[in-house]
Amino acid sequence: EAGIFPAAMFQALPLRIFGIMQNDTLLAIPFFTFMGIILERSGMAEDLLETVGQVFGPVRGGVAIAVILVGALLAATTGVVAAAVISMGLISLPVMLRYGYSRTIATGTITASGTLAQAIPPSLVLIVLADQLGRSVGDMYSGALVPGLLLVGLYVLFIVAVAIFKPAMVPALPPEALLYKEDNGKSGHRSLLVLVLICAAVGYSWSQVHDGLMTQWLERAVPSAGDEIVILSMTLASLTGLALAIINHVTKMHLLSKLAEQVTFVLMPPLILIFLVLGTIFLGVATPTEGGAMGALGALILAMGKRRLSLALTKQALENTAKLASFVLFILIGSTVFSFTFNAADGHLWVEQLFANMPGGVWGFLIVVNILVFILGCFIDFFEIAFIIIPLLAPVAEKILPGLVPGMTPDQAMIWFGVIIAMNLQTSFLTPPFGFALFYLRSVAAKFDYKDRVTGKLIPSVKTAEIYKGSIAFIVLQLIMLVIVMAFPVLVTGGIQKAESLTSDQIMQQLEMPAAEEPANPAADPAATPASGTPASADPLADPKPADAKEPEADDPMKAMLEEAEKDAKKKKP
Repeated sequence: EAGIFPAAMFQALPLRIFGIMQNDTLLAIPFFTFMGIILERSGMAEDLLETVGQVFGPVRGGVAIAVILVGALLAATTGVVAAAVISMGLISLPVMLRYGYSRTIATGTITASGTLAQAIPPSLVLIVLADQLGRSVGDMYSGALVPGLLLVGLYVLFIVAVAIFKPAMVPALPPEALLYKEDNGKSGHRSLLVLVLICAAVGYSWSQVHDGLMTQWLERAVPSAGDEIVILSMTLASLTGLALAIINHVTKMHLLSKLAEQVTFVLMPPLILIFLVLGTIFLGVATPTEGGAMGALGALILAMGKRRLSLALTKQALENTAKLASFVLFILIGSTVFSFTFNAADGHLWVEQLFANMPGGVWGFLIVVNILVFILGCFIDFFEIAFIIIPLLAPVAEKILPGLVPGMTPDQAMIWFGVIIAMNLQTSFLTPPFGFALFYLRSVAAKFDYKDRVTGKLIPSVKTAEIYKGSIAFIVLQLIMLVIVMAFPVLVTGGIQKAESLTSDQIMQQLEMPAAEEPANPAADPAATPASGTPASADPLADPKPADAKEPEADDPMKAMLEEAEKDAKKKKP
């Protein structure tokens, strides 16, 4: 009625919706979701928590460190926060409370470790952000890998610091709690250490020859990226450990301890799966969608190998995957309609003017955007933020961020921006009052006092206030990591290859045809000069031109189009 939206504009809306449904990138969401549900339902989380807990249990804070490391592995394999938090809450929380762990440390470690699924590839958040920012999912994975691993390291350092300064809060497991012991009573950690050193030596050796072999095999003109070398070196190291454990088990050589063999059989298969998925994506052999399909197939094979794959499990995984995929697509369709009408009313220009004149320039823009996303994360889900807020901020970020760091390309700047938002969205699962990870743990934590089945002691119930209090320290750690990523963009952009960008003048120079060379001797070419005594002009009636007049330039549609584009861009600038 106001005349803002012409009727013809709505004819383009169905094309937008069909474009969403035809987006191959979004197929990675159901593939990775299906992979995660199959692995989680097949008991992988229980096996990992029990085994890794036995490895680190004898030291102070060992169970908490095991929860963090398993949470990182579950993040890289399942990518589902609810599954990780509920599994660790059911298995690890009773153990931590049984042996006297601080309740705030125990609950905070479990909820924070579960949220690692938002920052470590292959994360659904990174897929959605890459799609909304119009960038490669592979580059987004590559950029988020180092910050995600550094966040895991920050969590571990925090637990180590607590173990040093407040040892009573994170006691070690007693000797009777250790399950995998040798016949002579030893723990078997020495054998595990030797196996780890052998695998590390194999991985290091491969990293030294990887670039030469892959450059020759794939016929690449650029050297291999650092994250690609790390992922494939770890893949080969994991395969080596699994092969040695299989040989030891089949031949009954007893070269490995029970603990080392158990750790290898439980830990290596999911590690190899995720390294193969990420490795093929980083190598460029597979797209993220194809990598997700390979991961889903690998999860089915692992579940079948453990004899835990059933028709009921497959049906349940397919139903949950279909629900989540439909949920995401319907939100995306609704947000597309919103952004479509918002941009038609010139709302994007208003947002651009608002943030372009922000005090503090580019850093002011980044700080205000992160505060906005952090506050919104306290109340709404990350999907809504990614689909509604990010499309409004992306044009402004693409315009002003590339000039912040010298040498940073627009693609690198947007990947950096996407990783910053992903690290910020991770806090939305921990921030009260609607932190989803807090509610997931609340649903499985003891609501009433109970008698422990091992020690026979009466364990008090876990209060909601204790869960909320436990998340505070890890929210601070996540915000510290967010500041580090903002202050050091190289952590994100270091593994992303720069794409050459050409200006319009350079494009025109490449498109221009080489001019015909003039003959060195005019007399040698009779067609080059008119006959003696005749005027230079073939038409005697032609108007004479001034000596300094220039020949009119030939019409060039490409150059005209580029000039018009530059004029439009200048008009839009404030």
